Amino acid sequence: MPKVLISDKMSPRAAEVLKARGVDVDVKTGMSPTELEAAIGAYDGLALRSSTKVTGAVLSAAGKLKVIGRAGIGVDNIDVPGATERGIVVMNTPFGNSVTTAEHAIALMFALARQIPEADRSTQAGKWEKSRFMGIELTGKTLCILG
Repeated sequence: MPKVLISDKMSPRAAEVLKARGVDVDVKTGMSPTELEAAIGAYDGLALRSSTKVTGAVLSAAGKLKVIGRAGIGVDNIDVPGATERGIVVMNTPFGNSVTTAEHAIALMFALARQIPEADRSTQAGKWEKSRFMGIELTGKTLCILG
């Protein structure tokens, strides 16, 4: 049975999905680099986000490791050339947060159209300038991102 270490906080669903597919899963978050180096030799796979750093030293200690899965876009916290050299596949989830990113962009456009950041700063400063921050209504308008 393959064994996977989840080394960063992520949804409990990740471990559930792996277990449902016959994978032995250990969740150990917050490990120091030394602790990771000491533990990684027992695992076939490593699932992480951005907190865990997979360095050359970690890879050297990872005798059984076959795959590193990054739950997120970048792999800048992983020594990809070092992993490739050792035959370890590195993968990520580049579209995993595309809906979240799109929703965040829309929320920011709405906030700017309605002047929410400026109104918040004014209110936090003890002012009540309601008529100054009316913004624009978005009904019937087209918003776009230029650049």
